Amino acid sequence: MITQFYGFKKEQEQVFDKEAYRLVVTLIQAHPLKVTQVKTIKKDAYFALQVKISKDEKKKTKKLLLRELRQKEETALKVGEIIKLADVFKIGDYVQVRGITKGRGFAGVMKRWGFHGGPKTHGQSDRQRAPGSIGQRTNPGRVWKGKKMPGHMGAKPKTVKGLKVYKIDEEKNELWLTGLVPGSKGGLLKISKTKGKRTELNTENKDKKKLPINPE
Repeated sequence: MITQFYGFKKEQEQVFDKEAYRLVVTLIQAHPLKVTQVKTIKKDAYFALQVKISKDEKKKTKKLLLRELRQKEETALKVGEIIKLADVFKIGDYVQVRGITKGRGFAGVMKRWGFHGGPKTHGQSDRQRAPGSIGQRTNPGRVWKGKKMPGHMGAKPKTVKGLKVYKIDEEKNELWLTGLVPGSKGGLLKISKTKGKRTELNTENKDKKKLPINPE
């Protein structure tokens, strides 16, 4: 059984459920995946499907985007077959989404880690945004690995769990998920089906705001 799919982040919107609660949803463009290779234990030491990902079916580009869908057992799918959204997900399923966060470039400790900065008095004319002391005494006499320092911010893999499938638009090949996902518009996302509601409160109830349908 296939439990994973790939798509591209499109945009965020808000919808209202039957109880007039506002839900933040993310639209994911997920065109059908085409199987290009079937990997087995005998040949490749693991089960997987290599699939071709299309960002826009109307535009024919020479660049191919290939990814793998890991499988726990041998599948009946063959090379050339198509995997659609409705074959993997249904409304109400809980999923987790993995993507690359937005790159923020080089950032200081205040922006990157939330440091408060140094005092603005007592001669500290150029230390307001400095990290402060980072070293040790003679022993160990070095900066510990993992110290929070200025550096490249963002552009790292991140997984968001507990999202729920709100809508599947088969005509437009769109997947609507409650909550937000990492990355910029057009970024590649890996959507995996999960079993439980482990973070439902963090992704839905926390962001819900009950608003009147017809405010006066």
